Amino acid sequence: MLIGDGIAVVLTLGIAAFFAFPATRGLYLTANAHVPELMSFAKFAILATGGEVLAWRLKNNNYVLKGFGILPKTILWGFFGIIIYWAFTIFANGAPKVFPFLVNIAEPYKNILTAFTISLFLNLIFSPIFMTIHHISDTFITDNLGTLPIRKFNMLAALNRIDWNRMWGFVYTKTIPFFWIPAHTLTFMLPSEYRMIFAAGLSVVLGLILGSVNKKRT
Repeated sequence: MLIGDGIAVVLTLGIAAFFAFPATRGLYLTANAHVPELMSFAKFAILATGGEVLAWRLKNNNYVLKGFGILPKTILWGFFGIIIYWAFTIFANGAPKVFPFLVNIAEPYKNILTAFTISLFLNLIFSPIFMTIHHISDTFITDNLGTLPIRKFNMLAALNRIDWNRMWGFVYTKTIPFFWIPAHTLTFMLPSEYRMIFAAGLSVVLGLILGSVNKKRT
């Protein structure tokens, strides 16, 4: 077990303890209510980047992050978190209005079916675009040895760098229906104040899955 693994366990326990106590949980709820975009930035900057670090560790058996780009990825994930918060808000409010019959369904089926409907349209409309943008930015950082020289970015070149066979054959047609739609259904069954923290945590889970897959291929 590496020292980094021990640190990851301690951080996980610390986060769990933070939400376990009413006083600290109350601080989170207050901050989340007043500055949701800022909180979303922080959640994804920490947890989603942590998921990628864990995927790196599983693939390379170490935490030597040379060429990883920890700072630019952290900043990008923070901004992605804000975008995801906006998308969650749009689809969570829009889907029930498009399908008003959902309000007439008895519980618990109403909550389950409403959450599934939101997740379905979120992942069919928003997720493919977001995943492509994330893949482009991630590849660009890797190609530039862990840096983000924005002036060098060329969208056409970035699109040509995408492995569309893997993007379609795995990312779109495997992770969306078999991971993200079920996972986000669970997300939208939660109270709104906990959805973003749960969604950020899902990125850690996906990082572990992808890290295990990539390790088997090497």
